[in-house]
Amino acid sequence: MHELGDRDAKESALLTHHSFDALSMNPPHPPPGAATWRPTTPRFTPPSGMLLVTWHGTTSASSRFLQVSLVFLRDKDNKKMPLFGGEEALTEDASPQPPRDSRDLPALMSSCHPISLKFVDVSYRVKIDDHRGGNIKRIFGQSTLPPDSSTTAPPRERTILKGITGTASPGEILAILGPSGSGKSTLLNALAGRLRVGLSGTIIANDRRVGRSIMRRTGFVAQDDVLYPHLTVRETLVFCALLRLPWALGRLEKVAAVEAVIAELGLAKCEHTIIGNSFVRGVSGGERKRVSIAHEMLVNPSLLVLDEPTSGLDSTAAHRLMATLGSLAQKGKTVVTSVHQPSSRVYQMFDSVLVLSEGRCLYFGKGRDALSYFESVGFAPAFPMNPADFLLDLANGVYQLDRGIERENPNVKQSLVSSYNTVLAPMVKAACLDNSAVQAKGNIADGGHCPPRYRTGSNFCSGISNWFNQFSILLQRGLKERKHEAFNRLRVFQVIVAALLAGLMWWRSDSQNIQDRLGLLFFISIFWGVLPSFNSAFAFPQERAIFMKERSSGMYSLSSYFMARIVGDMPMELILPTVFLSVAYWMSGLKPEFGAFVLTLLVVLGYVLVSQGLGLMLGAVIMDAKQASTIVTVTMLAFVLTGGFYVHKVPSCLVWIKYVSTTFYSYRLLISIQYGDGRRIASILGCGRDGNSFNASCKFVEEDIGGQMRPGMCVGVLLFMFFGYRLLAYLALRRIKT
Repeated sequence: MHELGDRDAKESALLTHHSFDALSMNPPHPPPGAATWRPTTPRFTPPSGMLLVTWHGTTSASSRFLQVSLVFLRDKDNKKMPLFGGEEALTEDASPQPPRDSRDLPALMSSCHPISLKFVDVSYRVKIDDHRGGNIKRIFGQSTLPPDSSTTAPPRERTILKGITGTASPGEILAILGPSGSGKSTLLNALAGRLRVGLSGTIIANDRRVGRSIMRRTGFVAQDDVLYPHLTVRETLVFCALLRLPWALGRLEKVAAVEAVIAELGLAKCEHTIIGNSFVRGVSGGERKRVSIAHEMLVNPSLLVLDEPTSGLDSTAAHRLMATLGSLAQKGKTVVTSVHQPSSRVYQMFDSVLVLSEGRCLYFGKGRDALSYFESVGFAPAFPMNPADFLLDLANGVYQLDRGIERENPNVKQSLVSSYNTVLAPMVKAACLDNSAVQAKGNIADGGHCPPRYRTGSNFCSGISNWFNQFSILLQRGLKERKHEAFNRLRVFQVIVAALLAGLMWWRSDSQNIQDRLGLLFFISIFWGVLPSFNSAFAFPQERAIFMKERSSGMYSLSSYFMARIVGDMPMELILPTVFLSVAYWMSGLKPEFGAFVLTLLVVLGYVLVSQGLGLMLGAVIMDAKQASTIVTVTMLAFVLTGGFYVHKVPSCLVWIKYVSTTFYSYRLLISIQYGDGRRIASILGCGRDGNSFNASCKFVEEDIGGQMRPGMCVGVLLFMFFGYRLLAYLALRRIKT
């Protein structure tokens, strides 16, 4: 017996699956209150020797809508093996085999726990920060205040939402209309539980305060499609399923869920196409938006919140997308979406409409009743037109008297707000409070509105296992995505040309020409100090949107993401330096010993990793790509100037830069590999003899090679920097609020 239904409803539905003969396809007795209960025709071929039986039932109780899809496999011995959602385990002699064509799986997007959403007097205030200067000044603790400002003056506030009330029911689409800046996105974020500070009012789901259980059944699709551009549609959804679906499910079950979502949202024809972006051609705008929706549909949410999903789409693509949302709503889901400028066809698909203007409500009710309401309060269209256009005109304070006269009057908005507060608001609020045990109003952030965070397992072993699962999945995804960036043609061309130029400029250089050799070694230090640090400074700022989206959904822990990023970047960052040094070392005629080449390669690779850590740290602290690149450029310039080649006697006030310079330590190690402590080359050049002490080469031996820091100390400092920079980057990422 399976007991399914809306536990939050006063009268929950009970579905009882009686025993029945699957081979004869006799349906069980309908459950209490069931409207329909019927077998459906199999839509894919099961593995050999098995028979697929699907049962599809709908029932309603207490105005709640419930829909259940069950899929069973029976083997030749008539042993029942549930494929999805069953409680019975596989038999010992049965192995979990995937369906031959899982794209034809029946729709499993039905909502087992419908959510009725009500929001009463929702308001939101945000503090206006008068400080200027961005992240850089914030890092140094500086800010610019107006001359007449006082530290004790209270911060200014701006009200975004002003007492919004409404409802959203299962099986329906609630559309939020309004001009730009009216508060649509803010209201959606509030309903999705993504606002904490400054939010007041009451938001309840199934007559209860919104808590973590509701948040886990809520899907949020942001206005911008935040996806990895070089992954295909299928890869994007598979990685999402592996990270978001419960760890108790096997990989085949998660992949089958992806197949079901792909079929449900019509993504089968583009599943092997990359997502793309403004620089890389990929799927169309409508398909990209459906992929974003599929991201949330994988967890089978009962409440789906979408922020302007039709923006940037043509009328036909927007209608198709809304038709997809309509089919999802018919399966018992609650769909709340904002639409910027819907066509008349799209408007007809809205069950309920909420019109906003400057954070105030102008209308809430059935979409088909909107025009009649506004006509009743004295605002009727002068000629037949798209209802959405008319509503948006009113929200902007524009009312057209006839075909030739159009006037914009701020009194229009005031009149509409007054009419709503007088006519509709009492009825809407009464409907929201009816049959609901609404608690005292207060700050919603105190009512458990925090999104679900990453949670480890019930014990230490399961937590470690989950961490390694996340790490391995994120590592695979990172390697697939960043291999295109690490080995793009331009970067490979840059490294090879630099290696050839260095090899030709120092072609077979004489080991006794100290000045030229030191110039080559310092060039290597500059090139492989600036390039990795500059590139890695963009890593975290560019992924910030995806990182915050996935972390807010509880897909993984910060530590697993960070380690996967660090480990995944290492092999890709070390291949090009190896190619560079393999070309430049032998062309330039450096110490012709394989052991010396290996040591030089190890120093360069270690230096690359340290420089990469510096860039990651600065990028994570600043979290702005443009500002981070500027800071990296200035930092590396200071490191190069104090690296020991240009200036030997650094002023005492700047000498500390020399000892924090990564370039200084790598340069010392490269010199040590080629010349050791300098005694041998000094004897060859005859330094110290009469008349040779003032030789230019002897000067370089004395100042650059001899009497410097020991190699062991240099290695120790670089190791400290390797771990220290990454630790600082991790701590900086922990500050980001998701």
